[in-house]
Amino acid sequence: MRVIGNLAIFGDADEQTIAQMKQCLAVEDGAIGVLCADNHLGYSQPIGAAIAYREHISPSGVGFDIGCGNKAVLTNLKAADVDVPKVMDEIYRRISFGIGRKNNEPVDHPVLDEIRNANFKPQRALYDLAAEQLGTVGGGNHYVDLFADEHDRLWVGVHFGSRGFGHRTASGFLSLARGGRFEDHHVEGEMMSPPVVFKVDSEIGQAYIEAMTLAGKYAQAGRDLVCAKVLEILGAREVESVHNHHNFAWREEHGGETWWVIRKGCTPAFPGQRGFVGSTMGEESVILEGTKAGAKALFSTVHGAGRVMSRNEAAGKRRIGWGCSEEGCGWAQTGKGGKPKACPKCGSKRLVKRWVQVKPGKIDFDDVKRQLERKGIVLRGGAADEAPQAYKRLSQVLADQGDTIRILHRLRPLGVAMAGPEVWDPYKD
Repeated sequence: MRVIGNLAIFGDADEQTIAQMKQCLAVEDGAIGVLCADNHLGYSQPIGAAIAYREHISPSGVGFDIGCGNKAVLTNLKAADVDVPKVMDEIYRRISFGIGRKNNEPVDHPVLDEIRNANFKPQRALYDLAAEQLGTVGGGNHYVDLFADEHDRLWVGVHFGSRGFGHRTASGFLSLARGGRFEDHHVEGEMMSPPVVFKVDSEIGQAYIEAMTLAGKYAQAGRDLVCAKVLEILGAREVESVHNHHNFAWREEHGGETWWVIRKGCTPAFPGQRGFVGSTMGEESVILEGTKAGAKALFSTVHGAGRVMSRNEAAGKRRIGWGCSEEGCGWAQTGKGGKPKACPKCGSKRLVKRWVQVKPGKIDFDDVKRQLERKGIVLRGGAADEAPQAYKRLSQVLADQGDTIRILHRLRPLGVAMAGPEVWDPYKD
């Protein structure tokens, strides 16, 4: 760990990420910051960061995916007794990833009644969206995984947040901050945009805390429902669970003072508090707990391995364009233009709009899939921008956190389910 003023840095951090953190700390005299070892540049506040303010709350610090987090469930099953490919097929069939819901199984939860009667009244208009997406997983790095621990016990792990309900809530407050309406569309600014903050004792600050808390409840309910669905598919029961937000703000005591701690991509880890930290689709994840030494990290730790390349860098550049659906053709419109009368390659008129690769990325995802297959990992969905090569090594990231955490269980991946490469999801973190 190294310290720069009121900023503690675990592991490596590039100068731009440090500069972004300093910009956030400048909001308030005496603010305290932590960059965990999975840190990297984010929108307005780094991902893998915690900031403690006495008098401010930050919607840009919490981010667009309010309440994004991880849940892990230990089942009563042994991994060796599970037909992993069959279970992963059923998970991918019955749980919706990306945009939309691909099944008509009814989903209900008391949190929907809270949204219908939300104290922050503009959130009530988001009820239909919240009901439609409750229990869906989303895109990007959001997943449903099966794991085996060191005793061959089967675990279920999930990662996602508050979906469109949280995104619209965050966007609404960012619009209010610049004088607009909650219902207005907010355009995300540059990565180095100054942090948006509210005074905690202001009307808008209190409204944001109320709305953020409800979005967090919604995210937690979604993870509970998805885990319950996986247990149903497995015919298993829950033995114990570990559940945390990592995009949220909490009122906490540190050093004898009371603070608002804003964590973005950052897991709370108080002494004895357990957390599930996911890795990449091809490497071990962990169950960990915080220690007393974590005081120097604001009792915060990593939420994953941390990216080392952008999504476009990993997967290349894609856009929506016309492509031929004739089997074996493969033609796609790489330039801009309207719909051709027929495929210029094979003459077929079976043209559809789809994602078209216009610039190659650094990662060969077909090779990644072959590597996962050799390891015995069953993959459903996924894309190059979520390949292991796009991330740091979790083992090193955890080592860089030093004595602030203790590893309780190491979880070997058996099956990974994610949105496929054809999905773009505006609600990912």
